[in-house]
Amino acid sequence: METQQEQPAIEKLIFSFSDAFNATDISKTVASFTSDGVNMPNNGPAAKGTEQLTKAFEVLFNFADINIQYVIDEINISGEYAFARTNSKVTTIVKASGDQIFLENKELFVLRNQHGEWKISHYIFNNTKTTK
Repeated sequence: METQQEQPAIEKLIFSFSDAFNATDISKTVASFTSDGVNMPNNGPAAKGTEQLTKAFEVLFNFADINIQYVIDEINISGEYAFARTNSKVTTIVKASGDQIFLENKELFVLRNQHGEWKISHYIFNNTKTTK
């Protein structure tokens, strides 16, 4: 697998994931993951697999409008696996109250190439700064 050819595909996946997430498109957000993919949010339970991911994103998108902007710091590829280290700025508007919360996060994406297509295998993030 040629790293120079694979890196743009991984970048595209990460930015497509954020586009789907920002649009609250649950099906496209979940489709960014492998069928056994895991989302490990800060201060929340992990969701594994398509069914749990769908439910977790439904709950999240019903709670708040969220806009996330990633900056990719690093991508490393080894065979069918890769990891991407990112940081992000996130604007959250709580639907029930209208409160705005501004976050800065750092993330780790573990990615897997399945049948020539990169997908998120594991996604973990933690909050480094919160401003209201």
